[in-house]
Formats: sequence, C-alpha cells, structure tokens
Amino acid sequence: MTAAPEAILVVEDDPVVSATLRLYLEHAGFRVLLARDGRSGLDLALSAAPALVLLDVLLPGLDGREVCRRLRAVSAVPVVMLTARTAEEDVIAALEGGADDYVAKPFRPAEVVARVRALLRRLPPPPAGAGAGTDTTQRIGELEIDARSRRVRLAGRDLALTPSEHRLLATLARHPGRAFSRNELISALGPQSEALERTIDSHVTHLRRKIGPPLGERYILTVPGVGYCLRPGT
Repeated sequence: MTAAPEAILVVEDDPVVSATLRLYLEHAGFRVLLARDGRSGLDLALSAAPALVLLDVLLPGLDGREVCRRLRAVSAVPVVMLTARTAEEDVIAALEGGADDYVAKPFRPAEVVARVRALLRRLPPPPAGAGAGTDTTQRIGELEIDARSRRVRLAGRDLALTPSEHRLLATLARHPGRAFSRNELISALGPQSEALERTIDSHVTHLRRKIGPPLGERYILTVPGVGYCLRPGT
C-alpha cells in the first residue's frame, strides 16, 4: 500500500504566492492545504495536523508571529516563516518566536521546496531495528529523551519542544558533559541558522524555560568562551 503524501500547510494571503507554492509542492509529491489569514491558518494547523507549516509573517487578523506563538504552545510541528523582513533582528524575532526556519521574500519556489524537504529529513527518525520491546529512552537525571517517539519528559512531565529544540537537546545529550561550541550546534540545526549564533542562545533560553527554573540552568550549562553542555547525571 502506498503511503499517503505528507501534508504541507501554506498560510499566505497573496493568492499568486500561495498558488505558486502549491504548484511546486504538489509537483514534489506533497499534499497542500491553504489558508489566507492567520486565524484560519491556526485552526487548520491544529485540526489537520500537517507535517509542516509555511507561514507568512504579514497576515490579516493574527500575524504570522502570533500564529506561531499560539501554535508553539500546543504543537511541535515544524514552522518555516516567509518574510520580507530580512534584517538580523527580524530573523532573530522569528526564530525566537518558535520558527524552525525562515525564507526571505522574494524567494525561488524550488528553494522553499528544498528547505521543506531538508527540515523534514532532519526530524529525528526512529532508531534502526528498534522493535516494540526495545527501550530507546536515554535518561539523564529526571530527563528522559525517547528517540523512537521523539518524546522528551522531565520527572514524568511531557515537554512540548519544537523540532529545533529537540535537535539541540538531542545533540547535547549524545555526549553529556562535553562542551559544544555554538558553531557545532548551528551545524546540528541545519542551514536555517546561517551565522546566527544568537539563535542558539535563544533556543537554549527556551529549553531552560520549558524545563523550568531552577532545573533548566542546572541541566544545560553555559561554558564561557565555548558554548553549552548538558550536565551528566543531574
């Protein structure tokens, strides 16, 4: 049986842009859902459970950043922001708001498709050969990272992490106690973090906040002059 194509939600009020993205994404084998304003985009993202959301920043009703903020409160679906604002502070704001990637307008549709594929590929896959009875959970103190389900829990409480936050935490967890530089963590996140070391700091801030004080600071340590590490056996 052929697997159903993954659904991509495009939230864009410009009909020409949305039609072009739909054409290219469908040609690439995706199923495309369309929304023309922020509120309907948020509703569709929550009800249709797409594999990824392409989200314009400037939208009628709720703007893209507010849609992303509300979506992040309840979902870890990957979000790619489409923005005409390319100043560093605007990019940082988009990523700090929970976006996993951004594409500057005007863009080449083929590049957007390539970014979508790359981001979906970077979602952590189930480990090879992991059967139903295999324990794939890594435990560091009260923190549990399940590679198969991509679930992160702290003292039995689920943490709603974005894909970028999950990749960052999983990278640190591969070698607890080892200091990772910001450039190494940028590489782990992929091309959306081009030379933006402040993006790593933002993700770490969000991770610490979601873990909760004071444990967030105890689990993820700042290594002066280097970057960050996950304290072993916290």
